[in-house]
Amino acid sequence: MLSPLDLGPAGTLKNRVLMGSMHSGLEKGSLFGGQVDLTGMGKFFAERARGGVGLMVTGGVAPNRQGWVSPMAAKLSTAGEMESHKVVTQMTHEAAPDSKICMQILHSGRYGYHPLAVAPSAVKSPIGWFTPHALTTPEVQKTIDDYAHCASLAQEAGYDGVEIMGSEGYLINQFLVERTNKRTDEWGGPYENRMRFPVEIVKAVRKTVGPNFIIIYRLSMLDLVEGGSNWEEIVTLAKEIEAAGATIINTGIGWHEARVPTIVTSVPRAAFSWVTQKMMSEVNIPLCTTNRINMPHVAEDILANGHADMVSMARPFLADPHFVNKAAENKADEINTCIGCNQACLDHTFKGIKASCLVNPIACHEDEFDIKPTEKREKIAVIGSGPAGMAFSTVAAERGHEVVLFDQAAEIGGQFNMAKVIPGKEEFYETLRYFGKMIKTKGVELRLNTRVEAADLQGQGFDKVIMATGISPRTPPIPGVDHPKVLSYIDVLKHKVEVGEKVAIIGAGGIGFDVAEYLVHGQNNQLTADEVSVEEYMKEWGVDMKNEARSGMIDAVIEKPKRQITLIQRKSGKVGAGLGKTSGWVHRANLTKMDVEMVKSATYEKIDDAGLHISFKGKKKEDKPIKRVLDVDNIILCAGQTPLRELQEPLEAAGMSVFRIGGAEEAGELDAKKAIDMATRLAIKIESAKPGDVYTMDIGTGAKVIEYIRNFRNKKEGINN
Repeated sequence: MLSPLDLGPAGTLKNRVLMGSMHSGLEKGSLFGGQVDLTGMGKFFAERARGGVGLMVTGGVAPNRQGWVSPMAAKLSTAGEMESHKVVTQMTHEAAPDSKICMQILHSGRYGYHPLAVAPSAVKSPIGWFTPHALTTPEVQKTIDDYAHCASLAQEAGYDGVEIMGSEGYLINQFLVERTNKRTDEWGGPYENRMRFPVEIVKAVRKTVGPNFIIIYRLSMLDLVEGGSNWEEIVTLAKEIEAAGATIINTGIGWHEARVPTIVTSVPRAAFSWVTQKMMSEVNIPLCTTNRINMPHVAEDILANGHADMVSMARPFLADPHFVNKAAENKADEINTCIGCNQACLDHTFKGIKASCLVNPIACHEDEFDIKPTEKREKIAVIGSGPAGMAFSTVAAERGHEVVLFDQAAEIGGQFNMAKVIPGKEEFYETLRYFGKMIKTKGVELRLNTRVEAADLQGQGFDKVIMATGISPRTPPIPGVDHPKVLSYIDVLKHKVEVGEKVAIIGAGGIGFDVAEYLVHGQNNQLTADEVSVEEYMKEWGVDMKNEARSGMIDAVIEKPKRQITLIQRKSGKVGAGLGKTSGWVHRANLTKMDVEMVKSATYEKIDDAGLHISFKGKKKEDKPIKRVLDVDNIILCAGQTPLRELQEPLEAAGMSVFRIGGAEEAGELDAKKAIDMATRLAIKIESAKPGDVYTMDIGTGAKVIEYIRNFRNKKEGINN
């Protein structure tokens, strides 16, 4: 991973790590092509360059207005826009002259969320808003010219190269397959016509930028949509792209509309490197593989086994910008590992919020966080070592404060210790490993197996007390809720109480889905992230690992579920509508495959020996409620939480300065993202903070407007989506 890579006329990379492209919200555009402030984007890439990355790729930048991802998104087609990008390249090269940065040219095609969207044919995307305009023959040539012009401006702005986005279902992919290309001119019909578009783009770009400029081509090697490319076509295109002048071919996996998860945390590590390996003997330029590579040993195995010449990691550099340097210094145990949750990166992007990272809220917010040594050292007690307590303690200690972290449990982590046992969430072990290491290296005094009372902290010299005491499960007021059949999710996930074969779960939020996932695969069926089987995963999702079927899709093979589960919610909207925007569909699809029954609009009548009595409203107002008794062995409560604040009053009565963070401040659905962000922000300002202050992320005006409209609609329609 750390060995150099010769790119011929384009120079040499200092290592074989490519920081892959991500939509971060740091990329900006202007309506009329003028300059915009990209200082934040420059700070972001400069920090990753200092962290040792050999080659970085920016988020997608459109070559023209029609290629926008959304209105006012990043575009590079004018001199003014080019001037904006100079700050990015200058800051990056000043931070690490031996790191290289490429700008990704991305034309969204029919994926554009705006009425100017274009495509090879007027075929609307299932995830789009608008039917695109079908490009005329002259407009196709004009688009190719726009790619070349965009690349020349990127070169003038100081980039070391460009990546041409030819995968994930964007415009170039749309030209390649009959699914979206219905043309009858020279850009449609036979495959040799359909592939002319990307080949001519690469030729035009190479002619414009000369031989010393890096051209990465992102090739879709596995479409995972009906009517996608077959392997023979993909190989033919790869060879033509090489001949046209590409420097590196990067691997793309799946269109955005594909119904196979490719990057969420349940995807096994390096799950798709076998795809790149199959291409290794077909071309002579370096190949880069991607998706769910998040630790140095994973990257090393890929390269050692001949699966690729380079590895691409994107979100791992949100989690830890110094990933490469830590690997080089043999400090892999200090890497803050990406857990693939999507909660603060992709979910933010699709909500119009600047990206961040659940385990590292500083990512993309470098201008908001300034972790300086404190000028006023304080002694601080932190009660609770869950996500908020761990984050606050390590940051405050890093700044020079004397921090004592208390927890009545025998191990750190709080509710992370329940999350880590859910199949598909094995990466939480890495987060606990990271924080455990940071607690030691930053000098936090850790006192486990210690239940704290207010009197215990008096006279100990503490200047401030941080309550990170978390939450208590809410018990809904259902008659018979104290029946022996009833368990809480803590009984199941933490205390490992044995559960019967027929189960009803009350509450279909994130915790309810997690419990269902845990039970449907069988209790105590725990693997490490490295042990999760790629072969089993591909079989379960219907992916052809021989890559002989068109699009790489075959019939899925589903193992019989371990239990019969009914997941119930009171709301009338789609079950699980409040799950992550880019991962919720995966959780729903997983449970649907495992025959989990999902029930909505339910009223909980009572619990008795017969089971759980529920009723439903009829379709019409005048209809009588429909009653049903679920004959189950156990009923598991996942019906929300309340903050644990019992210590606050006696602490304040003793004259202590008390702050609340995480679940103690706001009890969400195991909302570690908010807890870690809040804790980190407070730790940076703890000297000047006053009790009652709450430090949270500003999601931005645009996102607030979107959220306001969504909430208004949801309230009106009684839905949560």
